[in-house]
Amino acid sequence: MTPGDQDPDLAPALQRGDRVAWDQFYRRLYPRLRSYFIRRLGHDGAEDAVSETMTKAIAAIDRYTPGAVGLEGWLFGIARHVNADHHRRSARVARQQQVAHLVDGCGLESRMPVDHDLDLSDEHAHVRSQFGRLEPAEQEVLELRVVAGLSANEVAAVLDKDPGAVRTFQSRALAHLRRLVEADRVDA
Repeated sequence: MTPGDQDPDLAPALQRGDRVAWDQFYRRLYPRLRSYFIRRLGHDGAEDAVSETMTKAIAAIDRYTPGAVGLEGWLFGIARHVNADHHRRSARVARQQQVAHLVDGCGLESRMPVDHDLDLSDEHAHVRSQFGRLEPAEQEVLELRVVAGLSANEVAAVLDKDPGAVRTFQSRALAHLRRLVEADRVDA
């Protein structure tokens, strides 16, 4: 028995799909999982996060190997990932709402003249058209970093690159986009 395992027979039963074992495991850890998520996500998100954690645990139980942290530590590792995913999704939604706010011109009418909204819309269309002229790899990095809101480390993992290389490539792609936009303005 490893130091983190309270019940050495529980993991094999869970891996066999034993419903009684899963029920026992869930009931034993539910209060602690729920408390964990209440502190991190609030009451509204806690129940969904517990459900998502257990769903991921059921899907991943075949890959569980006994270790120093045992089943409970393994489950709370999954909970940490669920929490991080929730915060990434929330940040992405907030960024999308900010972009929608800008694109739709919400709230700009009271501060800006109507023709400013048209200029802003034209500017967005112009940048989008020049974005299409970037190399596919440049577009991909900018979409992952700016549009999807992934960190340089996350993009590096997706593209199997070094995070520093991702940051450098992003910087070069943005500089290339800037040159395209400025050159097109000069030509116009």
